[in-house]
Amino acid sequence: MAIQEKVEMTASEREIMRVVWTLGNATSKDIVDVLERKKDWKPATAKTFIGRLVKKGFLLAEPQGNKYIYSAAISEEDSVKTAAERLFEQICHKQAGNTIADMLAGAALSHKDVELIQAVLDDKKKHAVDEVACNCVPGQCRCSTHS
Repeated sequence: MAIQEKVEMTASEREIMRVVWTLGNATSKDIVDVLERKKDWKPATAKTFIGRLVKKGFLLAEPQGNKYIYSAAISEEDSVKTAAERLFEQICHKQAGNTIADMLAGAALSHKDVELIQAVLDDKKKHAVDEVACNCVPGQCRCSTHS
């Protein structure tokens, strides 16, 4: 099943996916065993989220005997990129810089991470504009464009 456009993954579903991304292939028991250490979910709760992920197209289910083997239909990297793109689609473009700065301030980063971000910023600086244009309609934000 292909992933439907604009289908969202909930935080609880992401917990399931993180296990599958880590293990590669997993049974519902594998997933429950990992998440029992982090969440207070009963097996039925995990299986409900697994079913939703299969229905949404994020998980593939391959029958094997009396159980299913689950694998990811989307990579973790693609999932994170999609979530970030959706975040930036939902905010005024003028807020992108502040949002990124807030995200960076709250993130634990290695020296290698900082170097990567600095390289991206150095490249962005070459093409930066004096002011980012608002992408909102009147009544959707409080920037000076709509005052």
